[in-house]
Amino acid sequence: MISNIDIFSITNQKQFEKIALKTFRFQYENNLVYREFCELMKVEKETVKDIKQIPFLPIQFFKSHNVISSNEPIQQLFTSSGTSGENTSKHFVTDISLYEKSYQNGFSQFYGNIEDYVVLALLPSYLERGGSSLIYMVSDLIKKSKHIESGFHLHDNEALISKLIELENTGKNIILIGVTYALLDLIEQHSFQLKNTIIMETGGMKGRRKELIREDLHTQLCQGFGVSAIHSEYGMTELLSQAYSLGNGIFECPSWMQILIRDTEDALNYVQNGKTGGINVIDLANINSCSFIATQDLGKKYPNAAFEVLGRFDHSDIRGCNLMVV
Repeated sequence: MISNIDIFSITNQKQFEKIALKTFRFQYENNLVYREFCELMKVEKETVKDIKQIPFLPIQFFKSHNVISSNEPIQQLFTSSGTSGENTSKHFVTDISLYEKSYQNGFSQFYGNIEDYVVLALLPSYLERGGSSLIYMVSDLIKKSKHIESGFHLHDNEALISKLIELENTGKNIILIGVTYALLDLIEQHSFQLKNTIIMETGGMKGRRKELIREDLHTQLCQGFGVSAIHSEYGMTELLSQAYSLGNGIFECPSWMQILIRDTEDALNYVQNGKTGGINVIDLANINSCSFIATQDLGKKYPNAAFEVLGRFDHSDIRGCNLMVV
């Protein structure tokens, strides 16, 4: 069994690959859905010697199957948002402390001590439903910031505008985490010139606004908030780890998470750095579920292991995922 210490103390690629292969063998043996998927792919546990030989489970399985690698009781159920009548992803978490360690260590790796920040959250579409892993994470970060000013804001933008201006005048460091459409709504009401605030968008118009390409979106947000860069968080219901962008839409992973870019025409092969393909995620914190997930996102990877998210597959574009009969 892989321990928390193993996962969160990775310092080099050799360590990562060793633990990834160990995780694959564990999940092959303990996750019925994943093992049946591997068997359909004609991959046997003993033949996998390299991380690029590991099968990546299509993320859609979380909508139709219970993807679990543990017999322990379920401590938390995270669900994705979805339109009416649409199946939502369900992520059964048997050890919530793994998620907590992952996002706490991940935040620290990119931003330092959470207590150095006032954390403001503008996530109305997430707050209005239950089961959001993002709300769970942000709630805990707000608590751990230990600032009385930290907190969620739902629909009272006037109060948030006043608080941002007041906090700026105190010189405190601030992080405003917001869903994209709500951040755009905010800057339509008020134009800021923020010097001590990080704006972090979590993506998604949630059907409230027309989708924008990243360059246009970030230009609008930079101008509206008066900042030089927009930060971003890349996470999803089916994962227990997040990647972060400190600007320009270029993401980096914490040391226990990596991205591979698969060929859009052949899901079993990978493309070179700089080429566009489907994003596969290795999330070693996801030990009790599945650590090897083929997402529906398109992106490209760079030589330093950073990556960019370029969009999503249309349903008709998904190839190599016709094994949903498991």
